[in-house]
Amino acid sequence: MNLFAMFVYGVIVALLVWVAFSAIRVVQQYERGVVFVLGRLIGAKGPGLIFVPPLISRVSKVDLRIITLTVPPQEVITRDNVTIKVTAVLYFYVVDPIAAIVNVMDFHQATTQIGQTTLRNVLGQSELDELLAQRNKVNRDLQTIIDEQTEGWGVKVTAVEIKDIELPVTMQRAMAKQAEAEREKRAKVIHAQGELQASTQLAQAAEILGSQPAALQLRYLQTLTEVAVEKNSTIIFPLPIDLIEPMLKMTHQKADRAVREPPNDVPLKEFSLPR
Repeated sequence: MNLFAMFVYGVIVALLVWVAFSAIRVVQQYERGVVFVLGRLIGAKGPGLIFVPPLISRVSKVDLRIITLTVPPQEVITRDNVTIKVTAVLYFYVVDPIAAIVNVMDFHQATTQIGQTTLRNVLGQSELDELLAQRNKVNRDLQTIIDEQTEGWGVKVTAVEIKDIELPVTMQRAMAKQAEAEREKRAKVIHAQGELQASTQLAQAAEILGSQPAALQLRYLQTLTEVAVEKNSTIIFPLPIDLIEPMLKMTHQKADRAVREPPNDVPLKEFSLPR
């Protein structure tokens, strides 16, 4: 009897120890344990050691850290009928562990699905140029809409970032041509503006040089000095017509005088009319 009694006592002690250990749960600092007793919600407990009724309790641990969720590539038709493939990243965390367990079956899966649906809807209402140029605005719109949907699940969406936009090859070529034409237009405009400014400056310089003849001569000498530095064997130096115009006038006057007045040393021949 003594051996049997000791065996029974040992079994009872072992059961008590097992029950005691099964009633102890450890919840990490970044977790909360949602406790159900006989299917009834007790509340969220933790962090640290928590005690729950053994055998009749169930503890669901919820991670409160920020979760990074990659939305799979989605084919989207924009408002201007361009088919693109978009990949996004979703950042969220649980603010209400009880709502995340009680109000939705799987908040991870639910958040993923609502992210995909909202991504297609929002991008489908935007044009391609708006999507490429105003990505921050599109990200804010996505974050606002998804956060409103997940608020009842105890999930807070902090940010939505469009990760990648894949364009068709034909659209890439068209955009490349458009960018090239835009750059060419800017180059022509800048060149025209430069010509206008240069002509204005040249007109002012010509006016100043024209008012001072000595300045024009000094400018000619300076240009000749700069050309001579290059050690050229032949120097072509432009000469203004204004400088040689007096010489040309004198030459023309001498020529006209020579035509009107023949030289005195030329003998005159006598001509007689036939009788």
